[in-house]
Amino acid sequence: MTEDGSIPCRLHRRRIRTAAALPALSEVFSRLRSPSILGANPAVIEGNGFSYWAAEPRDIFEFTAVQTNPFGRLEDALTRYRLADGDADPCPTEALPAGMFRGGWIGYFAYELGQHIERLPERTVDDLRLPLIRLCFHDRFIAYDHRSDVFWLMALELPRDPEKPQDKIACLEHLLDQAESIRHEEPPHTSVEDVELAGIRSNMSREAYLDAVMQIKDHIRDGDVYQVNFSHRMEVPFRGQAAQLFHWQNRHNPSGYAAYIDAGGFQIVSASPEMFVTVHNGLIRTKPIKGTRPRIADSCPDASRFNTRQCHDLRTSEKEQAELNMIVDLERNDVAKICKPGTRRVTQPRTIEAYPTVYHAVATVAGQLRDDFTFCDILKAMFPGGSISGAPKIRAMEIVEELEPTARGVYTGAMGFIGLDRSACLNIAIRTIIIAGGSAFVQVGGGIVADSDPQAEWEETLVKARALLAGIRAVEPRCVAHRA
Repeated sequence: MTEDGSIPCRLHRRRIRTAAALPALSEVFSRLRSPSILGANPAVIEGNGFSYWAAEPRDIFEFTAVQTNPFGRLEDALTRYRLADGDADPCPTEALPAGMFRGGWIGYFAYELGQHIERLPERTVDDLRLPLIRLCFHDRFIAYDHRSDVFWLMALELPRDPEKPQDKIACLEHLLDQAESIRHEEPPHTSVEDVELAGIRSNMSREAYLDAVMQIKDHIRDGDVYQVNFSHRMEVPFRGQAAQLFHWQNRHNPSGYAAYIDAGGFQIVSASPEMFVTVHNGLIRTKPIKGTRPRIADSCPDASRFNTRQCHDLRTSEKEQAELNMIVDLERNDVAKICKPGTRRVTQPRTIEAYPTVYHAVATVAGQLRDDFTFCDILKAMFPGGSISGAPKIRAMEIVEELEPTARGVYTGAMGFIGLDRSACLNIAIRTIIIAGGSAFVQVGGGIVADSDPQAEWEETLVKARALLAGIRAVEPRCVAHRA
């Protein structure tokens, strides 16, 4: 331990090529204690380009709703370990790719953490009672570089550690060998369009949702707010395995910022396409999504996937353009709070991107962080993301608290990693399923603006929900038995 009380960690790694399939490796890690998996599907190459598998954490940090001072506690946890000066493996041929996780914490931040940043009413019911923050410190993990098709076995050497870093790496290599030797079964396919929504339990009826949208439009008309991201939550019984649901999403609904966390008492399966923040070498980027249209992937060959009516409608929609412009302005203001003056900029103007079941309109905002920034500074300035709250953010969050009946929890929070080298990569936890107490919880929403049509907004949420519910139906044991 150093004078400041932190524990120095020296990174060791081994570069390796293997025929192990990504789903097989996810299956191997899902059987271990407290697994954390980020990515693990081909769509990651369109995101940050790396996937990670970790389990059996050395340390766990949790913050619950009954505790106080989350950022003080979080700062203590994040500074508990640090990367030691110098390189444990200085061989130039083993240089790590830029932007790759070098060890640290993997986990999530729940949406309601925002109540500790701004003074908001607390009217929703927290029926799931999950931690607001859960982070696992992993002293060993496997990373995969999708662009070079190379695996990296990573291990941290800590003072007085009874296990040598070479032994940790050997253990990781054994897990890779297991993945190479097992045959991973293809998850069953279920048509997204055929998913029945009748009989699914919801935290609000269609009529209640339409009425809430009208109330939001009244707030907009009165000048209280320009946009509110409003959502509702569905609940279905779930007797399957959460890891199989993660496999299904990665196969049939792959996304650049997918994530899987098994906390023992609950699991999280995220098929998020949206990046909240990426931090590397002091540069921060955020990539909000605003604007969605349905897409039938099988009928859209790659060459023509942007030439469909739905895609054209999204590209030319003045309403959707205005929504994204508002959120880009909001994110520019948030980024400016923590960046050096004059460095914030829009690095990617409005762009239409194609995903397996939908089209999205996206943009990217970036800036150079101040030299004295901490990760807690980033959260205080930017959390939760503007694309899933509204504009102005604080007033929009107040309205969400007034109109949504249950706490969002992980949904529209963030999942990913915080590195010992001050790097980070977190998603916006949309397209995210929470599994707890024998049920799967699916929450979906959209941005409400002045000219929003309540029925159209409702139908858009159902398009988003079907891609998640299809996977739940597909991996349920009774569904498999019925097909047999």
